[in-house]
Amino acid sequence: MLKATLRSFLAHKGRLLLSALAVVLSVAFVAGSLIFSDTLSRTFDRLFASTAPDVTVSPTENLDEAVPSGMTATLPAALARRVAAVDGVAAARADAEVQNITVVDSENESVGPTTGAPTIGTDWNPDQRSPVELTSGHAPRGPSEALLDSESADRKGVRVGDTLTVIAGPGSFKVQVVGIATFTTTNPGAALLFLDTPTAQSKLLGDTKAATSISVDADEGVSDAQLKQRVVAALGANRYEFRTADEQAESDVEQLGGFLDVIKYVMLGFAGIAVLVGVFLIVNTFSMLIAQRTRELGLLRALGADRRQVRRSVLTEALLLGLVGSTLGLATGIGLAAGLIALMNTLGMNIKSSEMVIGWGTPVAAYVVGVGVTFVAAYLPARRAAGVSPMAALADAEIAGIGRPLRTRAIVGGVIGAAGAAALVGCGTASKTASAASLLGLGVLLTLLATVMAGPLLVRPVIRVLGGAFPALFGSVGRMSQRNALRNPRRTGATAAALMVGLALVGGMSVASASMTKSFDQQIDKTLGADYVIQNGNFLPFPQELTDAVRETPGAGLVVRSRFTPVAVRLPDGDRVETTAAGYDPQLDKVARITYAQGDTAAALAPGHIAMDVDFARDHDVRVGSAIPVEFQGGRSTELTVGALTDQESAEGFGTQGGLYFGLGALERFAPGGQDSALYVNAASGTSDDELRNSLERTLDPYPQVQVRDLADYKKLIHDQISVLLYLVYALLGLAIVIAVLGVVNTLALSVVERTREIGLLRAIGLARRQLRRMIRLESVVIAVFGAVLGLALGLVWGVCIQQVLALQGMNALAIPWTTIVAVVVGSAVVGVVAALLPALRASRMNVLAAIAHE
Repeated sequence: MLKATLRSFLAHKGRLLLSALAVVLSVAFVAGSLIFSDTLSRTFDRLFASTAPDVTVSPTENLDEAVPSGMTATLPAALARRVAAVDGVAAARADAEVQNITVVDSENESVGPTTGAPTIGTDWNPDQRSPVELTSGHAPRGPSEALLDSESADRKGVRVGDTLTVIAGPGSFKVQVVGIATFTTTNPGAALLFLDTPTAQSKLLGDTKAATSISVDADEGVSDAQLKQRVVAALGANRYEFRTADEQAESDVEQLGGFLDVIKYVMLGFAGIAVLVGVFLIVNTFSMLIAQRTRELGLLRALGADRRQVRRSVLTEALLLGLVGSTLGLATGIGLAAGLIALMNTLGMNIKSSEMVIGWGTPVAAYVVGVGVTFVAAYLPARRAAGVSPMAALADAEIAGIGRPLRTRAIVGGVIGAAGAAALVGCGTASKTASAASLLGLGVLLTLLATVMAGPLLVRPVIRVLGGAFPALFGSVGRMSQRNALRNPRRTGATAAALMVGLALVGGMSVASASMTKSFDQQIDKTLGADYVIQNGNFLPFPQELTDAVRETPGAGLVVRSRFTPVAVRLPDGDRVETTAAGYDPQLDKVARITYAQGDTAAALAPGHIAMDVDFARDHDVRVGSAIPVEFQGGRSTELTVGALTDQESAEGFGTQGGLYFGLGALERFAPGGQDSALYVNAASGTSDDELRNSLERTLDPYPQVQVRDLADYKKLIHDQISVLLYLVYALLGLAIVIAVLGVVNTLALSVVERTREIGLLRAIGLARRQLRRMIRLESVVIAVFGAVLGLALGLVWGVCIQQVLALQGMNALAIPWTTIVAVVVGSAVVGVVAALLPALRASRMNVLAAIAHE
């Protein structure tokens, strides 16, 4: 049996090739994502471990800053002298480093990265742990000199002697580049500007007596833990944060972890789609191969092979396919990881391919996925093969039919579908976001399973409609193509299911994104009343001098500032909620339209008052007049009185939990040092909008990090952000379509082999080569469109349910992107034509006599 199995596998290797490609793609994304994320993690582990001082003393930050506030936490630089006197300290220095600066060249172009990585301004203190070394010029001496990292200099064409403008929180200043510093380790993509220590303190922090941290080096023989213990004893445990080198490196890695996780999970999402769609392809391939080998399997049974041996033979073939596919997929995954590393290098992150990490878990995961998926997908066809009777050797009979198994499918699929529908209905009626999202996930999974199981039952009624015009348009060729698609509902359903999964995903997300876009448009129309909004391109805060420049712009009338800060509020029901609060100037009503359930803007922004969303207040037993303890960054706290409750469509419309906001006076008192996040500007009397825009753009020309936006620009910004998610979905769809096309090609190719004698007879009675190719193309098109119809119908249901979840967050508008849906259906027909090209060509080139004689 083993010899027969191996010969059978080698005999059908061409037919198994496309299934192997599905395994290769699945494994490649799994292996590539693991290798890439492991390499990044190891690289940054080394970077942070090699550059962290033995002990770091930092300001205590009691609240997480979810939205940038522009505040820079500092501690007294004089602490360095106290720490230096501690027994076991070899050296201690005060560091001054900020990540909220903008550096521009002589043409007012930013020299910082465009990838979202920060531009870091820091003091020049080279030592053996420094990630850079001076490779040209000299160290900065005085307030007008600076070093720039070599990668930023090369990217923007900056040379020694050039003048740069630094836009920092305390104000702008000019520096001359007197040297270039080159990275000796991985550059995480940031731009680095180095100043001497006094300049960094005064120009970046605004205080020559301040520092952002104290770096401490240990004497020989003193461990990091011992040194930390002594420094804590000298300074007091509750005033500052103390970390050893390992703890600091771990903290840095945690801050980077979100970025690494996003990349990893996106890659694994591609792997999941590839696995899911690949399963249908493999099941279909093995089902057809077994159907074609019915006579062969019957002969084996007649010669004495029992059911177990036949089943084991088919599973062995699947195992071999999985091993081959996994091996090729692992190699492809290594290449994919190398490509991603090269891509990251082009974006400014210096990672060496020679340091690629292939841990033991990667090949294990690759073979578990590849072999496991293939084995599981082939199990049902193997069981069916084991049921072949020895009598089948006497007839060329197919074992796949539409009898009892389809009735069983109908019952099981109906039960699962009913459960899925109930979950989706529950999602639509839920009042809590968490429970609605959980029911949505359950409903999506169950309805997908139900559609896959019940797909063959839908083949005949749906394809009769989809192919109903074929006989009239294409005559007998159209009629035969329709009947070929109807011949084996199980096969047609499995082939279409691969395409259905991808299109259901894109349909659901298209509805969700269109609904989000429409909802945001409506909210912007209802809430934004300013002529123009001044904002940083990546929503980071900007310095006070920019606000002053806008106020002095000719034609600028009212200017209202917006600023954010992290807070924690203790509520009457006992909850402590950490969130982000906003501060506004008193004239907020002139630039925003806010709906209040109780109170008004004057009460909300009055000294000692705070406003919040009415639903948040109701959930936590808050009323107008309630006194709410509020904690600010740095340990400051106060008690504010609820002056107003807002009733916006989404948590007061400013995108923070609870919709908390108050007057800027409270921020300046309890959270000093913050920067403005947005300016709302109205034109002065007698100034047109176009005149004001031109004036603002001239004023802001030296500040390339900010943009002037009107209502249309603001909408476009939101649309572009939503599109990023949609592009990811389209990429997933593209992968699913690639594998689905492989499935259609495989199905048609095997179908051509299966119908060799039939095709020979059709050619013998006068069917032309062109008519034969058309018949196969039409069969492919109707199968592809069938998959598209099922997928889009399912996706529309999912999309409506996703919108119901979004409605709980205030996004109430439902939008169906009919243009996208029509385009997808048309595209599916094109996919069907493309997938049929090779099988149709092969069929048309068959020798008529040899085909008739085929057994």
